[in-house]
Amino acid sequence: MSMMQEFKTFIARGNVLDLAVGVIIGGAFGKIVTSLTESVIMPVVGFVTGGVDFTRFFVRLGPIPATFKGDPTNYAELKAAGVPMIGYGDFITQGVNFLIVAFIIFLIVKAANRLLEKPKDEAPTAPAGPTEVELLAEIRDALKARG
Repeated sequence: MSMMQEFKTFIARGNVLDLAVGVIIGGAFGKIVTSLTESVIMPVVGFVTGGVDFTRFFVRLGPIPATFKGDPTNYAELKAAGVPMIGYGDFITQGVNFLIVAFIIFLIVKAANRLLEKPKDEAPTAPAGPTEVELLAEIRDALKARG
């Protein structure tokens, strides 16, 4: 089988197409969660913590260029100017994004499992066995055969 034929067989498999759809939807979902975090959740967190802006949390590792005309406390401007920094505030924001995505995926999986599981009121049926009368008859017959 030629490599091109193998590739066509590989691509035609359903799980590869499902994976491609999942990646595309995941990318769009990531943008929604990022927007939710940056536009809704982090402002609320900032309000609760007294107006703290997490993007202001950074450690500058190198000097600011002499040609820099921006605000030396603005992370985005310093980053654009090429100043080496550790932006731990941005890291906190990304951590919150991750927790939100993980929690939403947990809720989706939990809902899917609930839809796919058998209802609890449907007890599994036990295999039919001999009745009490049949058991007593078997015991009687076994005793007769011994004696």
